[in-house]
Amino acid sequence: MRKFGPLVQLDNPAFVHDTAEIYGKVSIAEGASVWPRVVMRAEMYEIVVGPYTNLQDFVMLHVGDRQGTFIGAHCSITHHATVHGCTIGDNCLIGINATVMDSAVIGENTIVAGHSIVTAGSQIPANSIVAGVPGAVVKSRDNFIANRLNAFIYHYNALAYARGEHRAWDSPAFEQAKAAEHANLEAELAALEKL
Repeated sequence: MRKFGPLVQLDNPAFVHDTAEIYGKVSIAEGASVWPRVVMRAEMYEIVVGPYTNLQDFVMLHVGDRQGTFIGAHCSITHHATVHGCTIGDNCLIGINATVMDSAVIGENTIVAGHSIVTAGSQIPANSIVAGVPGAVVKSRDNFIANRLNAFIYHYNALAYARGEHRAWDSPAFEQAKAAEHANLEAELAALEKL
């Protein structure tokens, strides 16, 4: 049974698992997915989860003491990550057991490696790879395709889970859809680069 507070707004997410606990002013956009044991609390400010973003198993989102938590579109917040009163741009991947702290800003198309800690107030440029404790930029690379593809894979799985199907990734149809999406993303990136 879902445990939601009265201020939670769902704008047609792809999937929200019954064990998610979501309280305070929280909005979850179209196509987003919330996986088992996710906890979100916004006793002040707000939490905003962008479209087609996935919050994987055991993710914890909380507001900071000075601002809310804002996650862009097509992000993957992976297993056991903690996202606390910060801003994460579009097309980002926050790795397993990573932590992003208060007032940090993660630029678009960035990867934060597993087990990293992005300290309070950090400003991470777009197209970065961050690793370590404290987290630091170790490489600059456009992660647009990799991160968007990961978000697509989770959206595909979320739609399957919503239908009661739990083996969607083990099918030729999935491999075909993933290949088609990869081609679409390459074309989209090429078009963006011409602008």
